[in-house]
Amino acid sequence: MVLPLFDKLYDAPINFIIPRHEQGGAHMADGYARASGKVGVVLTTSGPGACNLTTGIANAMMDSVPIVALTGQVRTDLIGNDAFQESDITGVTRSITKHNMIVKDVKDLQQSIREAFYIAGTGRPGPVLIDIPVDIEVAKCQMKPLTEVSLPGYKPQVKGHHRQIKMAAEAINKSEKPVVYVGGGVVSSNAAEELRAFAQKANLPVTMTLLGLGTYDQTRAESLDMLGMHGTAYANYAVQECDLLIAIGARFDDRVTGKVKTFAPHAKVIHIDIDPSSISKNVAVNIPVVGDAKYILTELIKEVQHKERKEWFDKIADWKSRFPLRYDTKSPNIKPQYVIEQIWEATKDRAIIVTGVGQHQMWTSQFYKHTKPRHFITSGGLGTMGFGLPAAIGAQVALPDALVVDIDGDSSFNMTLTEISTAVQYELPIKVCIINNGYMGMVRQWQELFYNKRYSKSYLKNPDFAAVAEALGAVGITVEKKSEVKNAIAKMIAEKKPCIVDFHVEREENVWPMVATGKSLHEMDGLDIFESMA
Repeated sequence: MVLPLFDKLYDAPINFIIPRHEQGGAHMADGYARASGKVGVVLTTSGPGACNLTTGIANAMMDSVPIVALTGQVRTDLIGNDAFQESDITGVTRSITKHNMIVKDVKDLQQSIREAFYIAGTGRPGPVLIDIPVDIEVAKCQMKPLTEVSLPGYKPQVKGHHRQIKMAAEAINKSEKPVVYVGGGVVSSNAAEELRAFAQKANLPVTMTLLGLGTYDQTRAESLDMLGMHGTAYANYAVQECDLLIAIGARFDDRVTGKVKTFAPHAKVIHIDIDPSSISKNVAVNIPVVGDAKYILTELIKEVQHKERKEWFDKIADWKSRFPLRYDTKSPNIKPQYVIEQIWEATKDRAIIVTGVGQHQMWTSQFYKHTKPRHFITSGGLGTMGFGLPAAIGAQVALPDALVVDIDGDSSFNMTLTEISTAVQYELPIKVCIINNGYMGMVRQWQELFYNKRYSKSYLKNPDFAAVAEALGAVGITVEKKSEVKNAIAKMIAEKKPCIVDFHVEREENVWPMVATGKSLHEMDGLDIFESMA
């Protein structure tokens, strides 16, 4: 159902990447969009091809990533007749797209495609799907002259209300114990520089969500690193004790808030977001500011004043000294945290880091110091295992000269490992570091903590990943000794081909700290383990 489109691609100047599975293609478009800041595009046939996109589309929707999915469809006269490879893909994806449409008249095709890119990339970004019947692909019509896209029912608010911005600035200037809480919206609006100028002018500590990492340089003293379920103790304590919480481009996700009723109990809340439906959705907001983060932060910089807040920063420094992120550095075994620290030491802030989903993702958020926006790409809201490898391929396509490293889990990597073939075919020198513990690690951790160590179906018999890599045309390296870690990472970075390094790590290591489901942010498990390591 897309052969006419592919026939046109034969002569087109478009760099087209053929994945090994449509889900991989959707994740590649997602990784491309996150790394480049542009709209990613994926094209599939009808029926199973279109349906295989749904996980990738849902992932992009949850994380506000701009992609356009083009799907083929059966001829218009066959729609609804259960024709071969027919699926109602607009019906299937209605709840997981920002907008979708089926084009039944060729005269509407040009405008539909232009509107799709406009909707995907403006306001709160997200995926848009266009379903194109095969007879529409070959039909002809008179092209209309290009005009500005104007959709009466879709007018994203970019400029925040001046009175609301003024109120927010006044609250910031009066506060004694403020915290800035930053989400992926700051990445989407390319507002990292404005965020840094704002926080440093007003002298504010900054904590970030998983998708907000990199918006603020984590090597700076003002950084509280990540908050939430596996966030730092000092970030969580600061949020629980602050008198003003300044949320920017974040949506108060349950993994951030813990028990909502006790989240930031002493704080007045400012919420800056381009999506009005996010305001007061989960947490009641005192000062809403609807608009683009870049514009609003630019205006706030003019209004806020520097304030010392010595007692507040001293208290934060005390929490940092008492509860730093720790692990057993003296263990003779390969600790996953050690591997990630060594990747950080070898790449510093020059690598694009991508992850799958699971324990390795949380350790990467904790032990790799993210300093730049769009340098950390991961699946947040949907938590999609298998995201890492194809997203790394998309990032490498977007930034061909960049060092792209996928830190993945063995179970997560297993789900899409056939995309190694894609990287090999297109000579994309991605690097993959597998944190291999022989389990679905986060599942096993929950089974240990909440199900009396009944490890029901969470253990794996993995292939020899290095041998698989070599068979598919990549470089494969296996690391079983702690003394081999640094050299393996150096060799991986030096390789010009796709390279997969399989690190056999401590099997039952846990991610700490942890806020269990239903608990408040300050009720963290694992801090006693940290203190015993001190």
